[in-house]
Amino acid sequence: MAEETGQEKTEAPSPQRLEKAREDGQVLQSRELGTFVVLLVGGAGLWMMASGLGQTLQHIVRDGLQFSPGTARDSAHVMAQLSTQFFDAALALTPFLGLMVIATLASPLMLRGWMFSTKALMPKFSRMNPLSGIKRIFSSQGLIELIKALGKVGLLGGVAAWLIWSNLEGVFSLSLESTPAAIQHMGDLIGKVFLIISATMVFIVAIDLPYQIWSHYHKLKMTKEELRQEAKESEGDPHLKARIRAQQREVSRRRMMSEIPTADVVVTNPTHYAVALKYSEGKMRAPRVVAKGADAVAARIREMAAEHHVPLLEAPPLARALFRHTELGDEIPATLYAAVAEVLAYVFQLRHFRQVGGAYPDAPTTLPVPPELDPQQVGA
Repeated sequence: MAEETGQEKTEAPSPQRLEKAREDGQVLQSRELGTFVVLLVGGAGLWMMASGLGQTLQHIVRDGLQFSPGTARDSAHVMAQLSTQFFDAALALTPFLGLMVIATLASPLMLRGWMFSTKALMPKFSRMNPLSGIKRIFSSQGLIELIKALGKVGLLGGVAAWLIWSNLEGVFSLSLESTPAAIQHMGDLIGKVFLIISATMVFIVAIDLPYQIWSHYHKLKMTKEELRQEAKESEGDPHLKARIRAQQREVSRRRMMSEIPTADVVVTNPTHYAVALKYSEGKMRAPRVVAKGADAVAARIREMAAEHHVPLLEAPPLARALFRHTELGDEIPATLYAAVAEVLAYVFQLRHFRQVGGAYPDAPTTLPVPPELDPQQVGA
């Protein structure tokens, strides 16, 4: 993308970019840290287990070299003895091998936590291109890897040579000791040397790990155009979102219109606003707004109310207050209880007149609507 647009990757990678890279198996990793952890744990384990492990292997070798002439040609006996010795050797090495497995798994977990990606296992034929391989070798990344390798070999080789030279007398003295003592001392010496050489790698890790962190995030940097495109994709196409919102409004409007025949009254402005109210005694704590609208929608609400014989009441302040301070399905504000109570009283009287007859009820003309709830009064 950056090459196509000519833009530089100057922006930090977004969380979506980091997550996608993680899913693709492109994660932070340091081979030097993994090698350091494995060698350090292996050296420490070898140093601590050298004595017991040496004695166990000594017994296995000694028992393997001892046999009676009568059983030397018995293949079944020989195979059984070999199986026993192999099992004993495997059992003796199991703690050390288990420690190495834990160390191998621990180093990646320290950097990125647990992760499994099948995409990282898929073959990439671009890597088989010899031209791409040569390009990687002579790239700046290849030069850095070469410098790291030379530095590592030089440092570890120097430390190993110094350790061998300083322990040369101890190595020669092994030939003068008994076999058990020599095996034990040799194991201790190898473990000690191995541990010191492994610890030397901490200097390499201290240089490599910050570089790998910087390199990983540098490769994932984004251009401004990529950030804008990602934001557009995550938020969705504005035109598509507008169509979805329009469809949602249409569905909501149809649902709202279906509630009008069940309303108890429609309060109007009389032309600009219309709010339909419903109250079921014993089922509702307060009257609810089942429909509301302005201008053309208000006109349609009035038409449907007239078609289904729902009473219409002109009360401009109350209509404006209800339209401004309620949403569909909301209970009316407590400050409008008194005004709506008068409206419902009128509706019930009107319903009684239609069923029984008698004097036609007078519609309320002055309702107790707080001025602060009337947008017209607030604007004035």
